Amino acid sequence: MAEDWLAWVDMSLGAWLGCALVLALGAFVQRATGFGLAVVGAPLLLLIEPRLVPVVLVLFGFTVSLLMMRHYRHEVRIAELGMALAGRLPGNGLGLWLLLAAPLAMLEKLIAASVLFAVAVTLFRLRLPVNRVTLFGAGVLSGVFGTVAAIGGPPMVLLMHGLSPDRLRGNLAAFFLITSSLTLATLALAGQMRLWHLGLALTLLPSVLLGSALANRVAHRLDRRRLQGASLTLCTLAAMGLLI
Repeated sequence: MAEDWLAWVDMSLGAWLGCALVLALGAFVQRATGFGLAVVGAPLLLLIEPRLVPVVLVLFGFTVSLLMMRHYRHEVRIAELGMALAGRLPGNGLGLWLLLAAPLAMLEKLIAASVLFAVAVTLFRLRLPVNRVTLFGAGVLSGVFGTVAAIGGPPMVLLMHGLSPDRLRGNLAAFFLITSSLTLATLALAGQMRLWHLGLALTLLPSVLLGSALANRVAHRLDRRRLQGASLTLCTLAAMGLLI
């Protein structure tokens, strides 16, 4: 633990500023579109500082979801999320096994694949039947991706994108709030969350709050499709960089 703490203290200013910028952008995109903090953040943070993935991203996913719940709590329908939450539990277990057993190179490929899956979900808007089986399956996939890379949103978006924008944001915020707590508990019990993660997260918190606050003020003036297009292009390039 001491070595990890010293490594964080020795983190260069340029790397810290890069992480802060990535997290601010991710928070902006998530606040504006409903999800995106981890999809934007995971591949870029892996290129800058791999040790931040997934713990710091999950911490901030919880933070942004909590902020979003203030605005969309009246749109939440927990009954619509029940089977997905049940599926998240075995998904978390499988994701933790991969995190502990797989080499970093394999994890990078899995994270890149998760990002490209998220891009495909957003672009093609496939319509799948929404029932107990598909919700449970989406929960399992969300647990795997969420534990390995904090990218738990795309499987849920694949099923929920037919909802109204506010209902989608509200349900996703509630889902992330609950599942981020479960993932943090899973990582902590497995010894994957350290004090230095919390210390670093505190120094980066202002950038996340700034990105979220900026989106709250200006997102309604922006073309949502162009914003998504720009962020998805950035995510795709970062994911391809991990695959090369």
